[in-house]
Parts: sequence; structure tokens; C-alpha cells
Amino acid sequence: MKPLGQLEAKVMACLWASPCPVTVREVLEKLQSSRDVAYTTVMTVLDNLHSKGFVAREKDGRAYRYRAVLSREQHTAGLIEDVLAQSPDRGAVLMNFVEQMSESDLAELRSALTNLERGMP
Repeated sequence: MKPLGQLEAKVMACLWASPCPVTVREVLEKLQSSRDVAYTTVMTVLDNLHSKGFVAREKDGRAYRYRAVLSREQHTAGLIEDVLAQSPDRGAVLMNFVEQMSESDLAELRSALTNLERGMP
């Protein structure tokens, strides 16, 4: 899984924040509150994200509606997996990562492992 570029990440944030599929125009309106961007640029980014498999699209009249294929959490987990796969010693990478975690993050990790052991999501 490749990391997202700066504009791709902003577009994906719009998709992740939306409870339903969105049009290019809707993404554009959300993005324009923080930056000047052209309709065609947003359309190209969404088309590229679709080609890369990050988003799905469905026809809605003459336009498309886009939605993220993976949740933000699933995407982030995929990036972490890619980083771990680059090391011949995954255990050492994980240990170093855990040693750098804050107490609150460690508590979250412990809770997640406990839930996993209990078969809870």
C-alpha cells in the first residue's frame, strides 16, 4: 500500500468524513474551505485514487459518486504492515515502536489486545 500524497490525503479525509458516497463537487466544496483547488484537479485526484484502488465509484446521472474502499483505520493498518514487512526483524521494530508509545497509547494497545483475545472487535 502506497502512502497518499498531500492532496490525496485531503481528498480521502473528505471521503472518510462522509457517511455516504460524494461527488467531485461535494469534495471540492469541502476542500475549498482550506485551500484554492480546481474542480478538474479534484476530479483527477479522485480518478487516480480510483485507479489505485483506494476509492470505488458509482454512476449517478452524468457524474460519479465516490467512497473510500477502506476505512481510515484499515488504511493506516496497511501502511504499518508495509513498514513492518521492510524489516527482517519485525519483533525488534514492534518493540522499538512500543517503547516510544505514550502511556495512553499503551493502554489503548493493551485494551485492543485484550479485546482481540476475547474475540471482540
